[in-house]
Parts: sequence; C-alpha cells; structure tokens
Amino acid sequence: MNAEVIIKNVPTISTSTNKSYFDGGLLQYIGWTLLGWLVTVCTFGICYPWAITMIYGWKINHTVVEGRRLKFNGTAIGLFGNWVKWWFFCIITLGIYSFWLFIALEKWKAKHTTFAE
Repeated sequence: MNAEVIIKNVPTISTSTNKSYFDGGLLQYIGWTLLGWLVTVCTFGICYPWAITMIYGWKINHTVVEGRRLKFNGTAIGLFGNWVKWWFFCIITLGIYSFWLFIALEKWKAKHTTFAE
C-alpha cells in the first residue's frame, strides 16, 4: 500500500536577511509636523487633508521593509473628497460615524501605500 502525500499551496516563510528600518530624522519630522499644523491653522482646517497626506507621505517614503522601500501615492485632492463624505456621514448620524472615521482613514492610507520598485 503506497501512500502519496501531495502538499499544495504551502506558504513559504521568508528567510530574507534584508533589514527593515526607518531613515527619517527628528528635525525633518518636527519641520513637516509644524508645516502641517501651520497650514491647517491658517486655513481653518480646510487643508487638513493636505497636512495628513504630507506628513504620512514623509513617514512612508522613509520606511524600508525587508530591503524594499515603501512609497505613498495618495494625494490631498483624493483624500479631500473622502474627507467631505466622511464628515457628512458624521453629521447625519449625529457623530456615530466618527467611530469608523479612523478606520476609513487607515484603509485609505493602506490603499495608497505600495512598494517603490
């Protein structure tokens, strides 16, 4: 009696020796954060989506995972349309949607984050 075992679609574990690291600096972070804050305050919050994309883009563009640099391709215009929609939902649900707002923003960020190749 011969028993033959065939294993298909077995995930492989990466044994990559490439490093993951962040190469941004503290002064850069402070500068981008202050600029984002200044733009947000001067526009009374209208340009807050621009500040989010600017700061998040800086963080992602300075991140390397297993030797592969990440790239953020989101735009303030793209986020602004979603931002208006999300706040509209918050208003008509008397703030209940605000519990999902953070998750919606994180999904948008993940959708616009890729590997730079």
